[in-house]
Amino acid sequence: MKRIIGLTGGIATGKSTVANYLANTYKLPILDADIYARDAVAAPSPILNQIAQRYSHQNILLANGELNRAKLGEIIFTNLGERLWVESLIHPYVKERFNQEIAVSPSNILVLVIPLLFEVGMTDLTTEIWVVSCSESQQIQRLMQRNSLTLEQAQARIQSQMPLAEKIARADVVLDNSQNLETLLKQLHNILS
Repeated sequence: MKRIIGLTGGIATGKSTVANYLANTYKLPILDADIYARDAVAAPSPILNQIAQRYSHQNILLANGELNRAKLGEIIFTNLGERLWVESLIHPYVKERFNQEIAVSPSNILVLVIPLLFEVGMTDLTTEIWVVSCSESQQIQRLMQRNSLTLEQAQARIQSQMPLAEKIARADVVLDNSQNLETLLKQLHNILS
């Protein structure tokens, strides 16, 4: 049976750092929900067409026909109903891509990076769940720096997700990323050795 690690955590807690380390150091295949979600709305996909029709009056497409992610973010992170509608289009596509990749992968260990693992009910894809955590103030600081967001925008994105404490309570492994990179990587080494 394959060992399928569901890697999750709050936004800007360090999931990509962990995934990159697992890929580069341990040569583990990484399947990333964010990449599949981007594929789902790549021009000229049927999902992008539905989004474009719904928000046609809000400049949701860029001049080149691609999705204006910043504009969509403004809409869905301030309106729960709209976020749920967009997610109802994208998440089934993402889950199907995971199922396809898991089925054909020759590897005995796979890492699925799924930021909304619990929120979208994809825990059934995994055999174990790893949660990357840090303090909320660190999340806010990292998110504001990484995505050039205001404090309010960063807080809205964090609050749109399940509370990190709840994810930690449901985890098989908790990776504390509140200190430095060396401390985080040491935890990974201890788990995998």
